[in-house]
Amino acid sequence: MRRSLPLIFVAVGMGLFVGGFAYDVFFAGIPYQDPTPAMAADYARHARVASLIRWAGLGLLLSGVVTGFVRRLARRERRSLAP
Repeated sequence: MRRSLPLIFVAVGMGLFVGGFAYDVFFAGIPYQDPTPAMAADYARHARVASLIRWAGLGLLLSGVVTGFVRRLARRERRSLAP
């Protein structure tokens, strides 16, 4: 489980990142041309939620990639130091 943790972070991060775009397309969509205040507030709320989902996905994706690289470098260092 510990070995696959960075891959899980990358997979979940990619899923959230793509899910954020899908949420943006399906719920927020294209901004209205002349919206009422209620329509503008609804669009802004959905756009904020989509942005939050995308940023969370990007954060998980990058943390998984960085963790994987750090673990790989540490493993390579241990192998080179072993007698």
